[in-house]
Amino acid sequence: MRKRIDIRVVLLCLALGLPAVPALAESLSTQDREAITRLSTARGHSAEEVNQLLNQVSRAGERGLPTEPLANKVKEGLAKGVEPRRIDPVLKQMVGNFESAREVLQESVTKGMVDQDQGNRQRAMESLAEAFGRGATADEVRDLARAGQRQGQRMSPDMLGGGAKSLAVIKEAMIPSKDGAAVVAEGMRQGFRPAELADLAREIKRHGSDFREGRITTESIRDQISRGERSDRLFRDQDHGGSGGGDRGGDRGGDRMDRGRDSDRGGRDDRGDRGDRSDRGGGRDDRGGRSDGGGGGGSGRDH
Repeated sequence: MRKRIDIRVVLLCLALGLPAVPALAESLSTQDREAITRLSTARGHSAEEVNQLLNQVSRAGERGLPTEPLANKVKEGLAKGVEPRRIDPVLKQMVGNFESAREVLQESVTKGMVDQDQGNRQRAMESLAEAFGRGATADEVRDLARAGQRQGQRMSPDMLGGGAKSLAVIKEAMIPSKDGAAVVAEGMRQGFRPAELADLAREIKRHGSDFREGRITTESIRDQISRGERSDRLFRDQDHGGSGGGDRGGDRGGDRMDRGRDSDRGGRDDRGDRGDRSDRGGGRDDRGGRSDGGGGGGSGRDH
């Protein structure tokens, strides 16, 4: 896929003395355009209807936003028989989430909290956009970026994206955002990889009834993390004691659905990203997600 650096953004950043996170204009691929057109024709939609969706994806690409997950969302909707007029607002919400993701990421780089030269920026934007689609807010992620810094070291974009998505999953368990953010930030400070943050969020969501009924507290989990416990050992006592079963059955279904969402991300296999030094496990999903339409960065939700 062809990309070009948006010179205006780079020059503006240089003029202001800011670190430049270049916006890459990303065109809609010929393969995606043809696939969308074929699906639309097979469903009997007019050229005008599908062109509105194609133009929306193309305009997003011109602004440096990822087009692949947007195109995948259009293809998914058409394949399921969803009318283009119903796909349009979902697409707009996804674009808005990507805009917010880019803004928060740029701010974090400018303020010296994120090192733009580490990790995979596009994957981080997709994680951030998915977090916003699942209920995290831009202000919560900004606070998380400040609180999650490890001894003044800059984090990778993947770390910020993974932390944001983990916070969104914890919020889905009806745990207050402030409490969930404190746990995630402690994990980030203790050097948890994005995959470990995802495991932590899954376990908290799985034990959601224990937290809501007071059998476990976020303070106790945070204290264990601060003492060096890793995510795979935090809940062993509760699991051996048989508590926390109230939320588990539903989350198994969520695991299956999130695995399906992973496979929809443009046909990419996240295992190919494991060579990234800053996030060897960052391609793993949180697998605790919802099955609703959502407007996150992921491309596999229903409309």
